[in-house]
Amino acid sequence: MHIIGLIIVLLIVGLIAGALARLLVPGRDPMSIGATILLGIVGSFIGGFLGYLLFHKDANQGFFQPSGLIGSIIGAVIALLIYRAVSGRNRSGAMAGRRY
Repeated sequence: MHIIGLIIVLLIVGLIAGALARLLVPGRDPMSIGATILLGIVGSFIGGFLGYLLFHKDANQGFFQPSGLIGSIIGAVIALLIYRAVSGRNRSGAMAGRRY
């Protein structure tokens, strides 16, 4: 049952971090709930990595820390901005050759 609890917490934190990142970054992002959760989970890994690099703290000091959720949101914002930059290039490159 321990692994199921971890997965549920990961999904909830992913949803919260992803949704807040989408609210903080201006612009429209047509994402499903699943994509928002994935954005938050990726943001959690990015935020955790940056937190470890900057403050030398890791999960052994506890998963439920306010800085962990804040780091997840910051990481999700970074992931969303990277996603927009990459998908924006693909869209503009694909549309450049079309005539309307």
